[in-house]
Amino acid sequence: MRIRITFAKTSDMRYTGHLDLHRAWERLIRRARLPLAYTQGFSPHPRINLASALPLGFTGEAEVVDIWLEQELPLDKILTALRQAAPPGIGIEQIETIDDHSPTLQTILEASEYVITLLEPVANLEARRVELLTAKEIIRQRRGRAYDLRPLILDLQSLPKDGETRQRLLACLVAHEGATGRPEEVLEALGIDPLTARVHRNRLIFRRDI
Repeated sequence: MRIRITFAKTSDMRYTGHLDLHRAWERLIRRARLPLAYTQGFSPHPRINLASALPLGFTGEAEVVDIWLEQELPLDKILTALRQAAPPGIGIEQIETIDDHSPTLQTILEASEYVITLLEPVANLEARRVELLTAKEIIRQRRGRAYDLRPLILDLQSLPKDGETRQRLLACLVAHEGATGRPEEVLEALGIDPLTARVHRNRLIFRRDI
């Protein structure tokens, strides 16, 4: 039985990395007493598939994970068990069954949408945003190799200031395997220190959503 879970990663888990989040899900499922399935072979692994790694320090409200169970169970029973077992920092939003032969989450993920809150005032932010979007290319370095960031930015909008009058941006970035736009690199291209921003992923965009 394959279950797709939409969940929130809140501030309590802001500094939990991808691998630790994977382990947290394994512990959560065990606490929920759900029959988690494992891979076959000499070194079995829990069948847990997170859609996209959320970098350290980021939060998210529409994260997605697929899990496989060894037996069929009612969805309402699974949802109740997961919510009761969830630790601080993981909020279970909804669940649904998925066909076992459906593509993996990573292969159907198209883009990610982020709300970026700037903790310090940035002068000429709108001009910087427009300049970035009108650039023909934005050459940057990643792991010692040059690449063009511009095609990875699908959209970059200004949002109204939050309740603390902090500037905000909405960034929609490509999230293909091997070609992923990163909010921190967009911030650097804007001349903003990523450490002076809070990044919250509010949407994962899958092929089925387009």
